[in-house]
Amino acid sequence: MPPSIAAAAAANVSRRFEDWVPVQHKSARLQRKIAALRPPRSKRSAPIQKRRSTDEPKTPKLRSGAVALRLAAEVARLAAELEASRAQIGELEARVDFDPLTETLNRRGFERELKRSLAYEKRYGVSAALVYLDLDQFKPVNDRDGHAAGDAVLKAVAATLVRHVRASDVVARIGGGEFVVLLWNVDAAAAASKAAALEAAIDATPVRWKSSTLAVGASAGVALLAPLDTPAAVLARADAKMYARKGARRQRSLAGFAGAGS
Repeated sequence: MPPSIAAAAAANVSRRFEDWVPVQHKSARLQRKIAALRPPRSKRSAPIQKRRSTDEPKTPKLRSGAVALRLAAEVARLAAELEASRAQIGELEARVDFDPLTETLNRRGFERELKRSLAYEKRYGVSAALVYLDLDQFKPVNDRDGHAAGDAVLKAVAATLVRHVRASDVVARIGGGEFVVLLWNVDAAAAASKAAALEAAIDATPVRWKSSTLAVGASAGVALLAPLDTPAAVLARADAKMYARKGARRQRSLAGFAGAGS
């Protein structure tokens, strides 16, 4: 090839190379800019976690054993409260049958006890008697010295009756100045003798009240329990005997007063 032609070809190739290099350079710069605008790719191994809101309360995670112990303690606490409530209810029910002043049975409690006693007497054939006592000269104490003085007398009489009967016998206050005593394993003669002894014990029970001494008496009526009796029937018979006894004591007292005056 002639020198002139070879030189022209080389010059042409050089110009094309110079034109290509800037284009290639501009394309690489453009690709780098595009790559810089793309978001970073997350790692496949890192799981996407939901972020907890700052206002959401954190709940402590308890193990199953701790939960079981917690439930067992709560059950034990509730069981103890239930048992305490039952004991309190039983105590309140028992107090319903007692006279709070004299700490003896009241009428409700005694009638229930008498009903059980009649059933026991009917089944086993044991003997029992009811002594009905009504205080003499009790109303004047309330009228003259006040109800607080009357309460002191009632407490003293109840204590006297409890002291003079057996542990198996039952003492109750069923009215203002009315008391009853249920005697077990006694016949008519023993019951009458015991009623007289209770009258004498009450007559000999003076009560100190402030600067004075209060004294009352009592009239007693006796009724033996029968197999076909009801509580009302026994109380009615003993009550009638008591009023008869009260009338006799009053007549004797009046006769004694008239004899002393003559």
